[in-house]
Amino acid sequence: MQSEHTTVLNQIQSLTKLLLASLLLVPALRSANCYGQVQAAGGRVVIERNKGAIVLEPYGGNIIRVTLGAEKTGALAQPGYGFIAKPSGVGWSHQQTADGFDVLQSSRLVVRVSPISTPEPNLVPRDPAYQQLIDKVWPTGDPDSNIHNDVISIATGEGKPLVTLWNWTMYHRWPLSGENINEAHKKLEPGYSLKALFDSPLDEHYYGLGQQQLGGLDLRSRQIKCWHDYAALGGESIGVPFMVSSRGYGFIWDNPSQTTIELGINQRNTWSSEVGDCISFFIIAGDKTDEIYQGYRQLTGITHLLPKDAYGYIQSKCTYSTQEKLLTAAKGYRDRNLPLDTMVVDFLHETKPGNLDLDPARWPNPAEMNRQLHAMGIKTMISIWPHFATNSMYYDWLKTNDWFIQKADGSPDLSWWGKSFGPDIDATDPEAAKWFWSALRDNHLNRDGFNCLWLDETEPDVDTYSDYLHIGAGNRYYNVYPLFYTAAIYDGYRRDFGDSRRAMVLSRAAYLGAQRNGTVFWSSDIMATWDMLRRSITAGLNFTASGMAYWDTDIGGFARRPIHDYYCPLHKPLVSPEGSEDSVGDYSDYPELYVRWFQWGVFQPVMRAHGERKNNEVWSFGQEATPILEKFLRLRYQLLPYTYSLAYGTYQTGAPFMRALWMDFPNDSNIANLSDEYMYGPALLVAPVTEQGATNRPVYLPAGCDWYNFWTNEKQRGGQTVTVAAPIDTIPVFVRAGSIVPLGSPVLNAEQSQVIASVRVYPGADADFTLFRDDGKTYAYESSNDSITRLHWDESSHRLSPTGAQAWTSSDATVVEVIKPVKPR
Repeated sequence: MQSEHTTVLNQIQSLTKLLLASLLLVPALRSANCYGQVQAAGGRVVIERNKGAIVLEPYGGNIIRVTLGAEKTGALAQPGYGFIAKPSGVGWSHQQTADGFDVLQSSRLVVRVSPISTPEPNLVPRDPAYQQLIDKVWPTGDPDSNIHNDVISIATGEGKPLVTLWNWTMYHRWPLSGENINEAHKKLEPGYSLKALFDSPLDEHYYGLGQQQLGGLDLRSRQIKCWHDYAALGGESIGVPFMVSSRGYGFIWDNPSQTTIELGINQRNTWSSEVGDCISFFIIAGDKTDEIYQGYRQLTGITHLLPKDAYGYIQSKCTYSTQEKLLTAAKGYRDRNLPLDTMVVDFLHETKPGNLDLDPARWPNPAEMNRQLHAMGIKTMISIWPHFATNSMYYDWLKTNDWFIQKADGSPDLSWWGKSFGPDIDATDPEAAKWFWSALRDNHLNRDGFNCLWLDETEPDVDTYSDYLHIGAGNRYYNVYPLFYTAAIYDGYRRDFGDSRRAMVLSRAAYLGAQRNGTVFWSSDIMATWDMLRRSITAGLNFTASGMAYWDTDIGGFARRPIHDYYCPLHKPLVSPEGSEDSVGDYSDYPELYVRWFQWGVFQPVMRAHGERKNNEVWSFGQEATPILEKFLRLRYQLLPYTYSLAYGTYQTGAPFMRALWMDFPNDSNIANLSDEYMYGPALLVAPVTEQGATNRPVYLPAGCDWYNFWTNEKQRGGQTVTVAAPIDTIPVFVRAGSIVPLGSPVLNAEQSQVIASVRVYPGADADFTLFRDDGKTYAYESSNDSITRLHWDESSHRLSPTGAQAWTSSDATVVEVIKPVKPR
């Protein structure tokens, strides 16, 4: 006998099949719709329902926006913050069928809206007496009932189901009240609480939705709190409401308030937002994953190239407290002939928070310091917080201009930091944002000579849920602050420096569209533990899957781990702590952990070491760790031509190059939740070691191709799990057969002239690679293709053919290296 749950699911599936089957029929046109008026203009279809409306608006052949509103004005609203695309109805047509369905379709998508009279799916019958009691409390047709049973099914042009909306709900939020609410705030419309219910077939998997550090890659059967939360379990969560489904579509939820997402629970997906005027979401269909990211790029913006030095190595710690200490650390790299591109001045460098200076007692001449570092080929980054202490230089003037985030009574929100750090500047106010950029430009970039800015506290670190921003109530716009904050810096760079100087902004939080602001995001203040190393991999893969290609981790973890007297590693450490006691104390297996984390960092979009350790340079973790760290630091620069070319590909497509395996192997059922392996570009499969004491690990090689061990050239067939040797000086890396990997000559920084030392070809299939080289500093790449060399490997003729810009001057025979496979041992 079937359970009620099973019966309901069967009914839902039957209705879905019925709806989708009708998509293949030629609709019979109707002259009128007895269920409400329909309007169509410029590709947009407006279906009026009572006082509200359903709006379908194409943004291209494979992109549709669906808007649902209990009030028509809300449904007709433009998309919210983060979106830059304009609608396009080219290639779309609208029809009404004889049975009242509205069908909007292109060659790529078919959207079908049910008549208002469509009943809910049949349910298992209730006891009649119980039903009578229910009806007395919640009578049928209750005017306060806000559930709208509008079934909207979306399929490909060929009829393949993508997603079905079953119903949606909008409940009025009551206006805020209280003595502390000033008149301006009383006028703010509180809006609605929103909920939408979608289908979730058992074989569907979900990825993205910002940064969650709970572990696990597939988000199915998970509840995601999609908002910025510094204190989230495992580490800070970052709300980016964009996910990709294994069924071949991307889903963007257009609401910046606190949003809770339940995926695959009871075979349905539920999206709930605290406040809004309508339900708004986008569907992007894609035959391949990268086509979905191309659609995200179209809707929310380009991922610009960073300065080339950003792809080298960034040395940081919390914190180089003096000018002398920072210069000594930088000189240590050059004395050891080690590559390095950027040194970082972390926070607590000001005389007071908000003075936007460096304490002259500890930083006597920042401009001279930067001149010395630049002469060594080293750039600098400085950490900026948006706080202004109540007795700081600009506080009174900013308060007079109402340029702080405010509490309900209109006073600045001092946050939990109190007066010592003060309130946050309101980056959503355009005048405040312009002033803040100009102050940073004048003080830190022009006067002091820093190259780039690290925007810490971009959540911001105040209770914006009950605060007020220039754009409106904090509960309504909870997640958008980092979009405005990073835009203030990027827009300032482009406005004041033109195309001559690329922006690089390190930010702790993100939102839809923030990737267009020259941004890199990082994993926040995570613990320095083996557990956090494991969690960080999945956190990074889902974050990059959220359309944010540039993510990095604090190599080694940020926060110090308490080591109790009874602490003992599970296994004898593979790296002796001898000689590192001044850096790691009693954390005897920490040098091993740092080595494993550092090895993984080589294969991240940006490689940056950071943490609260007393010493944090590559020679700080003992005599056994040092040569291993130096080896992998040099490997990072050897891979620079490959990494930089991947970055150019992301600029063109919007797709990340730190990629979970599902992106490239959608037909392999073994990789849906494979969370500790990933692709670094099209060629390299990376499998970090995350177990203390491990000297080997299992690696699954995806089906559909052969794989070469990067270190030994042993060739393995795909579709199997192999046990791979992983001594402490090795991270398992495999190369897909049919790949081209360009490698560069040794350099000390990314600006040095680096020749292509080798172009490795891993035969087994035809291969293509776009090699990109330019000045690394300007935005000339936006208007020129002069720096592109297209490499093609023809498997049948066993020949590599370069076309376009000349990439090397030596003979092909000395540069092109065709790898000869070695049999597995």
